[in-house]
Amino acid sequence: MATTPRSDISPTDEANGPLLSKGRYRARLAAGRVDIAAVQALRTLCFRTAEIDQDDFDATCAHVLVEDTRSEALVCCFRMLVLEGGHEVARTYSAQFYDLSGLRDFEGRMVEMGRFCIHQGWSDPDILRVAWGAMTAFVDREDIQMLFGCSSFAGTETAEYLDAFAMLKHRHLAPKRWLPRVKAPNVFRFAARLRRKPDAKKAMLRMPPLLRTYLMMGGWVSDHAVVDKHMNTLHVFTGLEIGAIPPARKRLLRAVAG
Repeated sequence: MATTPRSDISPTDEANGPLLSKGRYRARLAAGRVDIAAVQALRTLCFRTAEIDQDDFDATCAHVLVEDTRSEALVCCFRMLVLEGGHEVARTYSAQFYDLSGLRDFEGRMVEMGRFCIHQGWSDPDILRVAWGAMTAFVDREDIQMLFGCSSFAGTETAEYLDAFAMLKHRHLAPKRWLPRVKAPNVFRFAARLRRKPDAKKAMLRMPPLLRTYLMMGGWVSDHAVVDKHMNTLHVFTGLEIGAIPPARKRLLRAVAG
């Protein structure tokens, strides 16, 4: 499964440099094994896995670290896998859980964003803003046309998230041409099963922050959630076409990225 990382996004490429520095936070690409170990340690802490959170995709992805410049603490991280187009979706992490054949015809460069986490000891909303600013800078620089990944709800019980899933069904399902099909053996088919009208306030309170940000920019989701016992999460495939982001939202993101 492992492939050689793209040379033009290698963390050691001098042209990359820091992606973003805003206020007390700095976002940069991982520069070597020490950084990768720090990223894996933070993921292990956030995802509460029994063993170090690592897989083969770590070797093929670019990793972004968001650090507090005052203490040098790592407060957030995520990884990115760059694809030249939809014909490469089969080699992504998401393809293990979703049938992504509908995306094979997507023309344009894509990025799979994964393993996003923020240190539980930090609650500053600027961390998420800086992370998205760094992603925006990367997207612009690399001419990315779509972001996608798995957005996770904590735990595997669906009851507390029914309003959130109902909201996803009524307002945020993927266009039919891109809609992922069921592949995983254990899924919650919320679009087919839920008949309730969502309580908007409850829905947004239970929506994961990363997914909420995707949706605010015009993102869409699969019609089912995968029950991932290994990671103790429910996750939905999430896509965001860069060309569909509202102009006002683009301006805000680029203001942060700039």
